[in-house]
Parts: sequence; C-alpha cells; structure tokens
Amino acid sequence: MDIHQRRPADNWASGDTYEPYVGRWSRRVAQAFLPWLAVSPGSRWLDVGCGTGALTQAILQRMAPQFIKGIDRSADYVAFAQGHIQDQRAQFEVGDAQDLPVETASYDVVVSGLVLNFVPQLEQAVKEMSRAARPGGTVAAYVWDYAGKMQFMRHFWNAAAALDSRAVDLDEGHRFPVCSPQALSALFQVAGLRNIEVQALDIDTDFKDFDDFWTPFLGGQGPAPSYAMSLSESSRAALRERIRAALPFALDGSIPLVARAWAVRGTC
Repeated sequence: MDIHQRRPADNWASGDTYEPYVGRWSRRVAQAFLPWLAVSPGSRWLDVGCGTGALTQAILQRMAPQFIKGIDRSADYVAFAQGHIQDQRAQFEVGDAQDLPVETASYDVVVSGLVLNFVPQLEQAVKEMSRAARPGGTVAAYVWDYAGKMQFMRHFWNAAAALDSRAVDLDEGHRFPVCSPQALSALFQVAGLRNIEVQALDIDTDFKDFDDFWTPFLGGQGPAPSYAMSLSESSRAALRERIRAALPFALDGSIPLVARAWAVRGTC
C-alpha cells in the first residue's frame, strides 16, 4: 500500500462531512458527559473547540444555561453551528483555544469536547480554560480513547497498519498525547486545577451496514479520512476489504461497536 511521504494534513473544514463521520457520535457522547458534571441551571458556559456544535446543543437541551459561548478555530465549523443552532442563549466566535478571546473569570463552566488532542500547546489551552473560569468554577473536557476502545477507528488503523507500516505514525492512538486517564489528570494538575476526577464514557456506535461504516471515511475530515483519501484507488480498495473482513457483523448485516471517551473535570 502507498502513502505520501509527507503526512496527510488533518482536514477540519466541512461540517456536512464531519457529521456522518464523528459528529453523530460526538452528539451521543456529549449526552453522557453532561450529567456527570452536575452543574446548576442558570450557569454561564464556555465551549472551547465547539466544532459543529454537538456539545453546545446538548448543553442547551439538558443544562438550562443562562448563556453559552462556543469558540472554534474553524470558520466553517462556526458557520455550521450558527446555522443549525437557533437559540438566543448561544453565541459562536472564531478563536484559538490557546488564546481565548474571553475575559478572565467570566464563566461558571468551561468545557472542551474531543478537541484537546488537536491543540498544539495542550498545557496552554487548559491554562486558558482555567483563566476563563471563575474561582470555584468547573473546567472539564473529554477525548476519545483512541488507543483502546474507540472501536471503529481502531478497526480502521489496525487494518491500515497491517497493509502499510507507515500508517502506524498516523494512528491517533500513537499520535495523540492525552487519550488516557493518567495523561488527562496530569494535564489538569499542571494547569493548577483541584479536585480532579476522570470518568470513562462508553456509547454504542452501531452502523446499519458496511456502507454506513465505510462511506464517512471518504469525506476527508480528520486523520483517518485524510489518510484514506491520500491513497490510490487500489490501495484504498485493499484497505476497505481488510477492514470489512475484520468487522463483527450481526446477522442482519449491522455492525455493533462501542466508542469510549475519557472525561476529566477539575475545580478552579
């Protein structure tokens, strides 16, 4: 199998293609994350790296916020969120997680969903999240368990690595520094947060058939799809069939899988 000598760039530009790939599961894991925070109604929230708005929308639906601001570095994702979330309590802005365009100590809760591994300066991002939270406020985040129980991505990268040794270096489980409880706890400790806790969030990611599983990898959004689309047609077909052979199909042709995220929270 072939791969470009230069690593395919991770593409994060289209909300419409992100949604069937990870967006639909992002929405489900957001619903599992919020009850664990036990935040009072009427709080002011900041969603750092809001993407297409999965977590923001869940907060609006479940947590009765007074206000929530979503910030993301992708103007396309911000536009997608603005177009799909019509709520006067929500506001979106293009911005950098490492230099948040917000006032100090201005939010009760600062959260980040599935974003930290994509921020170059992780410690700086968490310090900025802490800066934005009021004294006694909550700072929390969650990331996929890329190296372990994020099963649909593990099937992809296991097959890719079996066909192409260079794919190992592209695998999120190898590339990303904080996809484990220990790493998340240490990151929050460095930021000076207190009362740190970590929790596993498991969700079902059931695909109705193989096309439902495979087609989102052709959208070019994120590391795995970017890799898939960097391949020649013949190499991509070989990867597809290797994955198909390893998947646990049910009798009705569906593919029952599980995705785990690790969540961390602390107090300012």
